[in-house]
Amino acid sequence: MRLPASTKQLRVVGFDDAPFARRRGSVVRLIGAVCNDTRFEGLVTGHLRRDGWDATDAVARALEGGKFLPQIHLVLLDGIAFGGLNIVDLVSLSERLKRPCVALMRRPPDLDAMARAIQRLPNAKRRLEVLVRAGPIHASAPFYFQVQGAEPDAIAKLLPRLTDRGHVPEALRLAHLIGGALATGESGNRA
Repeated sequence: MRLPASTKQLRVVGFDDAPFARRRGSVVRLIGAVCNDTRFEGLVTGHLRRDGWDATDAVARALEGGKFLPQIHLVLLDGIAFGGLNIVDLVSLSERLKRPCVALMRRPPDLDAMARAIQRLPNAKRRLEVLVRAGPIHASAPFYFQVQGAEPDAIAKLLPRLTDRGHVPEALRLAHLIGGALATGESGNRA
């Protein structure tokens, strides 16, 4: 997999989860905002379970068979997990969608704290394996990310182009705001 040779237009989808109930197994809404560079072009949605095992499938199902996947060059995720610790298998997602997939973080994660939290869930060893399989965390100020399906240097060069305000690519910022509005009736002020 490679990013397009021509970078005139770069279409991305950014996924984030909407605010959710704290009960394990509760349904969590997943929002995907499609952008051409930083211009909003469309929306996809899905559902997954809090602390479940279906995050990878939920992201893939939101795109497969739809009109946006053939246009998408890059899939962005707000972190490596949705709905608590429903961890996305970044390798499997990239292979399934045949697109580079990037888990973006605002700051370096506290991996020890994540490991402790994972230990309290069923199949902790498997969750840790999926987390490690996502690959190393790369830093390119102000971004921290894991990537599968593309070279980290190429992603580091593209992320500023996809960012209009602050330190979050526009597709992720919009997914966050839309998810908040759907869950609570109004969007928050921070993505």
